[in-house]
Amino acid sequence: MQNIMQHFRKDEHPFIERVIEWKKEVEDRYAPKLTAFLDPRELHIVQSIVGNHDGLSVYGEGMFQEAERKRVYIAPSYFIPTMEDYDITVLQLTFPSKFVQLKHPDVLGALLSLGIDRKHFGDIRIAEETIQFACTSEIASYVKTNLKKVGKIHVRIQELENMDQLIPPQGEWKEQRLTVSSMRLDAVLSSSFNLSRQKSQNLIRGSKVKVNFALCEETAFELQEGDLVSCRGYGRFKIDGIEGRTKKEKIRLVISQIERK
Repeated sequence: MQNIMQHFRKDEHPFIERVIEWKKEVEDRYAPKLTAFLDPRELHIVQSIVGNHDGLSVYGEGMFQEAERKRVYIAPSYFIPTMEDYDITVLQLTFPSKFVQLKHPDVLGALLSLGIDRKHFGDIRIAEETIQFACTSEIASYVKTNLKKVGKIHVRIQELENMDQLIPPQGEWKEQRLTVSSMRLDAVLSSSFNLSRQKSQNLIRGSKVKVNFALCEETAFELQEGDLVSCRGYGRFKIDGIEGRTKKEKIRLVISQIERK
């Protein structure tokens, strides 16, 4: 277990221990294990630890096209989950958009104010007068009964029946290759958005940057494969792969990037 831990950050060790427990549970019971919603970094950790070996497979589903947050199955080889097996419900809110513009933090704040953990909610999509979000089916009825307002705005809520009406992703992920001097957050941010190192450091210290959905104000924070970085006003990128080093010892990265519209 210590060999596994050394490849990950210290603050990730409790989650890694949980993943190892899930893997052992599936092996001992020879039955599939369904998780709550995981973010991209957590999914990367599950895939790294469980992989598709030893007779186990990892499957993920978030309902939305290009969903970031997904419920995950760790399963024996005999089990291939269907969409229904993931127990995900998509709820839809409507509101009078001509009076107000609601944003992602407004919606997430309203959901968390119901006393429900973030792990029960998947992606949140917003388009004009409509908001859609994925949640675990077990809490869907509670949310429908208790979510009356987002901020000060009254909303109407219903379960989405027709999955053809899911809000599509905003913008398109584009793959690109970079060379960076190090995996420090300020260095990779600078290369990804073509910013000066000083500008990147100011954005990080100014609370404008999140790593895996958590605010990060540490310029020297070491990024790893699977990390998702967002920078307010610029967009987001995820680290898809690390492809070794150049002759000058710079690091070759493959990232996917989506720019702010």
